[in-house]
Amino acid sequence: MARGLAILVCLLACTPLAAQPPTYDINIRNHLFEPAELTIPANTKVRLAVHNLDPTPEEFESWELNREKVILGGQTATLFVGPLPPGEYPFFGEFNPKTAQGRLVVR
Repeated sequence: MARGLAILVCLLACTPLAAQPPTYDINIRNHLFEPAELTIPANTKVRLAVHNLDPTPEEFESWELNREKVILGGQTATLFVGPLPPGEYPFFGEFNPKTAQGRLVVR
């Protein structure tokens, strides 16, 4: 029994942890995305942390990325995208579409 437990502990200790996707931050401030253009690596899953620094809600939306998320004022939302081929992927704030515009550039 002790030998089996020792083998199990050794196997668990030797098992590599899954790599976490890289995180990229996007802020919403004054109904604008900052940065308005964000470059991420091609063919890599990434985590977008979208911080709404405004007191009002905003909806992060992208038809090309197939993502839509309402973010309350003062809150942060996490979105995973990719892996994506090289290209440009626009996104916008549905509640302020004239000012809240941005794009992911995938290289």
